Amino acid sequence: MSLQQTLRVFELIDSAHVSGQDIVELFVDYSGVKASTVRATGPKGSTDFVRIEIVGSAGKTLGGTAPTLGIIGRLGGIGARPVRIGVVSDADGAIAAISSALKLAEMRSKGDILAGDVVITTHICPNAPTRPHDPVDFMDSPIDDITMNNNEVMLEADAILSIDTTKGNRIINHKGYALSPTVKQGYILRVAEDLLRIMEMTSGSHAVTFPITIPDITPYGNGVHHLNSILQPSTATSSPVVGVAICTQSVVPGCGTGASHETDIALAVKFAVEVAKEFGRGTCQFYDESEYARLIALYGPLIHLQQRQPEHGEVVL
Repeated sequence: MSLQQTLRVFELIDSAHVSGQDIVELFVDYSGVKASTVRATGPKGSTDFVRIEIVGSAGKTLGGTAPTLGIIGRLGGIGARPVRIGVVSDADGAIAAISSALKLAEMRSKGDILAGDVVITTHICPNAPTRPHDPVDFMDSPIDDITMNNNEVMLEADAILSIDTTKGNRIINHKGYALSPTVKQGYILRVAEDLLRIMEMTSGSHAVTFPITIPDITPYGNGVHHLNSILQPSTATSSPVVGVAICTQSVVPGCGTGASHETDIALAVKFAVEVAKEFGRGTCQFYDESEYARLIALYGPLIHLQQRQPEHGEVVL
């Protein structure tokens, strides 16, 4: 189960004074786990990026060949103080990512060591700004999306789960979490069958997915509408990326407080942990390599969709 870890992390970050160092200290007693933090400052304030590395028994850290999974907790900020008091809905991605790391660290301490390395990143900002967005306001961020990707997207990851609150829209009308199609270097591929299987296994329900568009997988700042930042990591890596959207039936602003649902976050954590288990041992694939190669042969690369265009005013997170 992952609910205990989720509640522990939620209570830890539910503070006006929480910092990245508080997250690092959460992992100090776990062997084979390395946690670090670095502060980044932008025109709207600062945030603490957090990176947690879980060493696998056959992972690259120890010279092995097992693939590395990346888990990114994507968000603008965990709080919007002083405008809003408390943890905002946008914090779900950070809570899920850190809770996943905590569960994996506890498993490792009890002898359940995964084959592959797992790298988890997110950031901690209890006083992020907000900004207007349709249909409800977004959380903004004190730093730009280039800095965000530079600190969160791990180049050593062979695949990435990007977990993000995705409640401020009318596209997903489901309470819980949902999966995006796999995105790789400008291609929107079909939803991975292995991930659907794991989702159904861990949730006990039918798999839920959500649609994405080409604009959603292009870098911010190009003047087009994005669902949210859930697939921005795909613009900064050649590895496959899948969005794990923590979602609701109603439209909820990212800056809304009292809007995080611990059981939904815990479900996403369970999913991420099970994906980490299977990905490292080679029983979970994010995409069909032969089908992707066929697409490249037929239509050529689409990496131009990952490239940043001149600014047109939209820099949202």
